[in-house]
Amino acid sequence: MKELISIVVPCFNEEEALTYFYEEINKIREQLKEVNFEYLFVDDGSKDKTLDKLRALNKKDKRVRYISFSRNFGKEAAMYAGLENAKGDYVAIMDADLQDPPSLLPEMYNYLKNEDYDVVATRRVTRKGEPVIRSFFARMFYKIINKMSKVEMVDGARDYRLMKRKVVNAIINLKEYNRYSKGLFSFVGFNTKWLEYENIKRVAGETKWSFWKLFLYALDGITAFSVVPLAISSIMGLLFCLIAFIMIIVIICKTLIWGDPVSGWPSLVCIIFLVSGVQLFCIGILSGYLSKTYLETKNRPIYIIKETELER
Repeated sequence: MKELISIVVPCFNEEEALTYFYEEINKIREQLKEVNFEYLFVDDGSKDKTLDKLRALNKKDKRVRYISFSRNFGKEAAMYAGLENAKGDYVAIMDADLQDPPSLLPEMYNYLKNEDYDVVATRRVTRKGEPVIRSFFARMFYKIINKMSKVEMVDGARDYRLMKRKVVNAIINLKEYNRYSKGLFSFVGFNTKWLEYENIKRVAGETKWSFWKLFLYALDGITAFSVVPLAISSIMGLLFCLIAFIMIIVIICKTLIWGDPVSGWPSLVCIIFLVSGVQLFCIGILSGYLSKTYLETKNRPIYIIKETELER
């Protein structure tokens, strides 16, 4: 009996790219005739005609499966839903915009089949085509988080990877609501082979990741896999207490020895603002962790399905 490869494709407003993706992935299926394929598209509450396209593809090709969310739950939820519902012996996660080249799949499958690897993951070695500022902050993020976290994050790593079933099972057993998959992939471990490729432009449509969304996503990654910010806030608190104590001693000594009157309300106001800012910064760090705990304790579902191909 042939083994099955499941291709999980998160989609948010990807109606323009779906036809191109379907054509390209079918070319790869023709090359890998020794295995069967299923395509599992996850419609993450799209506002365009993505769902209509998926219905049409399913009617045309029964290898095409789809899940449509009741609203936009985010790419992390879409990837989790795809992994949870995929049936394959091997499961790949790919973007519909063809920035994850399907041409790498035969090589990825060959590594898993013939060598001692459990995962074949991909990383971009260039960021050509991206805004310079965005690329700079992305590189800085990986440097920072790798110093703060015990889980290694590979610079340029994509969600695009092919995994054996045991790896997929390990990931879907992590039921946390606040998900950062790049960290989760590293957390579960397993032998991983990295394939490198240069950045590829979208085949159609526009990116859904603004700089602000990427910034918030980076903060999620830091709070999900490191408690160093909490330690930083504690150290800053001790440091400012020490500075304040030293300054009190200095002022007392100046007054007793030289009779210097205590004056200078502008400097006092600046100090108050500085200390207040540090306090608010530390409270913000604590609030970030507390909010994550709050959402986890609610035990809400990661996603809600509105429609699947089985319901048609």
